[in-house]
Amino acid sequence: MEAQLKILRFDPETDTEPRYKTYTVKAEPSERILDCLNRIKWEQDGTLAYRMSCGHGVCGSDAMKINGRCGLACQKLVKDFAGEEIVLEPLPTFTVLKDLIVDMETFFDRVKLMRPYLINAELPPPKERLQDQDERSKVDAVIRCILCACCTAACPVTAENQQYLGPASFVWAFRYIFDSRDDQQLERLTQINTPDGVWGCRNLFECTRVCPKEIPVTKSINTIKREIQKTLKENPQ
Repeated sequence: MEAQLKILRFDPETDTEPRYKTYTVKAEPSERILDCLNRIKWEQDGTLAYRMSCGHGVCGSDAMKINGRCGLACQKLVKDFAGEEIVLEPLPTFTVLKDLIVDMETFFDRVKLMRPYLINAELPPPKERLQDQDERSKVDAVIRCILCACCTAACPVTAENQQYLGPASFVWAFRYIFDSRDDQQLERLTQINTPDGVWGCRNLFECTRVCPKEIPVTKSINTIKREIQKTLKENPQ
């Protein structure tokens, strides 16, 4: 079969405004959108720019907007869009570097603000800090995050407020707030107890809908909100 891909092209170094360009490629129904992009780049237009790495939904590098919804090109199949023109655009709210490649620096900086690593003032044990299965289960869902930025790009609040930390940052905050081995819960909760923190979330659920790893992002943010209300009430600043 043939697949028709309409791709938003833009090179800020040479173009004054974005434009769409349509390509037609031969593709099997079971092939991925990423396969089609590779075929275009390798056989038709070597100037096309997009990110890819593992190609198996693990690295998150090929996130883009596919027919109006953020997702991974390596997870979406040609048959998912049978009979449709496939429209590919860069992740919204991000600055476009070229074509489907966006600047991720601010996104990663905001995740780094969450201090995404264990902090514990006690001397480390001889081998490792242990936790039981019940303790581990509290963070099982959020550790699936692959930092693809689909949730942040799809979030309407992010589009309106450039200072909003964004859902991916809160997923990583959740990971350590509820990790039994970390002793910085109060500090972590205080850090995001702001209008640009978790209270900026309006429960629109777009982040949850687009997450390629099916993380309950909105539920996780609301869990943090309840923990802030409980913990900071008991420990006023």
